[in-house]
Parts: sequence; structure tokens; C-alpha cells
Amino acid sequence: MYIPKEMKAARFYEINEPIQIDTVPVPEIKEYEVLVQLKSVGLCGSDIHMVYEGEMVPVHHPIIIGHEPSGVIASKGAAVNDWEVGARVSVYPIIYCGSCKNCIAGHSEICSNLEVLGVHRDGGLAEYIAIPAKNLVKLPDNIPFHVGSIVTDAVATPFHAMIERAQLRLGESVAIFGVGGLGLHAVQIAKMAGAKQIIAIDILDEQLEKAKELGADIVINPLYESPVEVIKKHTGFGVDVAAEFIGKKETVTAAANSLTTGGRLVVSGIGYESIELMSVAKYVRKQLTIYGSFGHTKNTVQQLINLVSSKRLFLEESITHEFQLEEVNTALEYLYKKIDNPTRVLINI
Repeated sequence: MYIPKEMKAARFYEINEPIQIDTVPVPEIKEYEVLVQLKSVGLCGSDIHMVYEGEMVPVHHPIIIGHEPSGVIASKGAAVNDWEVGARVSVYPIIYCGSCKNCIAGHSEICSNLEVLGVHRDGGLAEYIAIPAKNLVKLPDNIPFHVGSIVTDAVATPFHAMIERAQLRLGESVAIFGVGGLGLHAVQIAKMAGAKQIIAIDILDEQLEKAKELGADIVINPLYESPVEVIKKHTGFGVDVAAEFIGKKETVTAAANSLTTGGRLVVSGIGYESIELMSVAKYVRKQLTIYGSFGHTKNTVQQLINLVSSKRLFLEESITHEFQLEEVNTALEYLYKKIDNPTRVLINI
């Protein structure tokens, strides 16, 4: 496969400044790495936190952003024996060491030495990326590249939160606070897992309508009514699982107070406010459990690809907008300002 010496890359320089399309050298690979020719990269709320809000700070400037990549192996290092050039792949976006106590315990998502693409090292909004071969997941021919991109974070993150952390079980009730890109996938995951009652909460009526179409039984807009009161009215005592995908103090508090006795709260939304839940006595007497949920594991991505490939999970309609690499600033603006009600925004390369 022909590999040029230079490539186009979308690089972040400063907060609230346009992303620059630069010409940079194609990265060199180490013996355990592969060079992936990128085909599609998803945009995420984390990109917004970095580009517009400054809440996510990269380790160096400029940096190639983007952490939901898929593509084709263009070349491989001398020590890579289990992959071939031309293979279609999704890229697990958390670079993990594999040897710290968290990795050994099966929690590479909280590796003591983790690096996230587009934050700690150059990401996927470029024509090529150098990546450890252990971060690759095979992408079957019946899954298009753009779906292979969003499973690496936009779908894997809520799956990890709902199934692997909160352990949502068949026949349980669940309230999902925030039905943007992550929350809408959480609705689909809850339905697939056999939840008996799915309640979606959001301040945007358009998102609530989407949630209903995907399987939510009840939708609540906090601008008009109290989520906790409505949830308890419909469930009697509260939900078994509450999942928060916003990262706001008030929504975490509401999610906790919507739980029944013995319920589980999982918080996946990233915010920087201090959490205030309830009195210690109430927390203890209701015997609640609270989980933080960050990212996901490579195995999560593999499970989702299996589900999509076997047509148990359908994600095509999640992708509402697609742009070219040179249109990255327009794409980010669509996501940031919620122009035309986006769910997932993709960059095709």
C-alpha cells in the first residue's frame, strides 16, 4: 500500500480558535504499532469541552484531535504478527499499559498510565494514525466505517456504564438523565437488555422524541415538571438504575433521588461541580450504590461490534451529520450549538 510522507491533519491550538488543517509528516510506527489509514472519525462532547470550553486540556499544543477512529491498516511494525495490511479496523481510543494493577484486574479504562487519543497524544482527525496493535478491533465487512467509529466511544461508553458498571438486569426499571449522543444509545442498550421501564429525561423536546422512537416508555422535560416526582408517580418507589450522562450537580442529585431502595446510580457525564446527593442517613437506609463510569474497555468495543454485526443493535440512524476533514470547524459548531438537532457528527476522511 502506497504511503505518502505527508498528510492532512486537524489540529487544535487554542481555546475558541478555529481548528487548523495542517500538513504534517505521516507518523512513523514502532515495532509493536500499526499505521492506520483513517476513513471515519466521530466527534464527541469531549472535543467540545476542549475546543470551546477549556474544561478538557490537552497535554501539548498543537494536537490532532479526535478519539473515535476507524480505518484500514496501511503498514505494521516488525513485531506485529496477528494483523495484516488492508484489514478493516476500529481503534480503541485508550492507550493502556497492560501491566498496572488496574489493567491486570481487567480495567484498562482506568489504566494508571493511560493516554487518550486527542488529549494525551495525537488523535484520529488526520489521514493516518500510529497506534499500538493491541488497540485494534476487527471491523467486519458488514459494518460501515462510520458505525465502526461511533462504537469506539459514543456507544461503548453508555454500554460500559449501564451493563458493566450498574449491571442493569432483565426486568429492571431505568431512568436515563440526558439523552444526547450517549443517552440515546443508553436507551437502545436498556431496551436490548430487557429493561421493563425506560424513562428518559432531557430539556430538549426533540431529544425526548428521539428517545421515544428508540424505546423510552416515559419522557420527562425538567423545564416543565419534576423528574423525581414523575418517576415516583410512575414507578411507585423509584427506579432500579439511574444513569447520568450530563455531568451536572443538579442532575446527579435528581438521579440519586429517583432511586428505589437498593437502587444503583451510575454517573458517566463528566463535569467539574461537586456532587451533593442526600443525607447520609437516607443514603444508608436506602442502601444505595453509586458508580462512577469512565470510558470502557477494548472488550466493550468488541462486544458491540459483535452485536452490530449480528444485527442485534442498529446504529445507522444515530449518525445525523457527516462532513469532510476540511469542514471540521463547521462540524464542531453543529455539535456545540446543536444546529439541526445532531445526535452523532462524523468526519469522513
